[in-house]
Amino acid sequence: MTDLGIPKKQKAVVYDQPGTNSTKIEEIDVPEPGPGEVLINLTHSGVCHSDYGVMTNSWSSLPLPAPAGQVGGHEGVGKVVKFGPGAEESGLKIGDRVGVKWVSSACGNCQPCQAGSDGLCFKQKISGYFSPGTFQQYTVGPANYVTPIPDGLASEEAAPMLCAGVTVYAALKRSHARPGQWVVISGAGGGLGHIAVQLASRGMGLRVIGIDHGSKEALVKESGAEHFVDITQFPTDDKGEAIAAHVQSLADGLGSHAAIVCTASNAAYAQALLMLRFNGTLVCVGVPEHSPQPIATAFPGFILEKLATITGSAVGNRTEALETLEFAARGIIKAHVRTEKMDALTSIFQEMAEGKLQGRVVLDLS
Repeated sequence: MTDLGIPKKQKAVVYDQPGTNSTKIEEIDVPEPGPGEVLINLTHSGVCHSDYGVMTNSWSSLPLPAPAGQVGGHEGVGKVVKFGPGAEESGLKIGDRVGVKWVSSACGNCQPCQAGSDGLCFKQKISGYFSPGTFQQYTVGPANYVTPIPDGLASEEAAPMLCAGVTVYAALKRSHARPGQWVVISGAGGGLGHIAVQLASRGMGLRVIGIDHGSKEALVKESGAEHFVDITQFPTDDKGEAIAAHVQSLADGLGSHAAIVCTASNAAYAQALLMLRFNGTLVCVGVPEHSPQPIATAFPGFILEKLATITGSAVGNRTEALETLEFAARGIIKAHVRTEKMDALTSIFQEMAEGKLQGRVVLDLS
């Protein structure tokens, strides 16, 4: 131990066989904060479907497979325990709670950063993909980019807001849906979806139709959905026409003003576009795995007739992260959290792969 009580070694969960669902706990060095960086003693980290995609190398959009020994994770919360050179100028103090997001570092100077699109930064570092992530007890981050955690918000509840929360908040804003309008949330009982339902219904005044497996109905309705649609009760060989017709009937017979696809399903995208009414917006959030496929129903003629918009939403910027945490601190949204120890990660990913997870799992890193 050092005189500051910071150990030389720490526990971390690594992807020991990338391409498969396999993790193990290893002892690794505690990093040293560089210029402008802080060392964070992490206490909690959310587990996201994106972590699973990185670990299994199932995202064809990523330029390289994850390396063996990669420390995953990108929803980390902990306390600042040490400053690198010049980091004190950030205004942070030892003991402050901060969070680490999917984009762990953005330059702040490129055109995307200047436009408020941190997630598209040309020099970004991704937490848990070729940068050490948050499935470890200590990590470093830029003092000017880590996210302050509001007092009174428990760390295990704050963690999911750093990716799941801010991602769906940004997506709902990009949908341009206004209070009183209908929004479909596909994957409404998942880690992103159940927070999206709460934000839409309680924070933004939208009327929500939640779609997911029937086992998640209670969670979706508790989160504020006006209607729940059990995906298993509809045929899978009609490109979504039957379920789309049902959703349209629930939304004034015209369809929804917006649809947010939070699930990593090509079928969900094909269905969602058909659920829109005129001038509707489909927001792409969940990234399907394996070989990329186009949206099966995205015919130019259909889009023209509906005056439909298809847009993407990749995480959110630092301001949206702060706004999302403020919603949580005020009790407007609350993640449905199950806390597990570090050694449970492989089994958590297995549940995720089988579509059994409800809400979010958060690792206790102590």
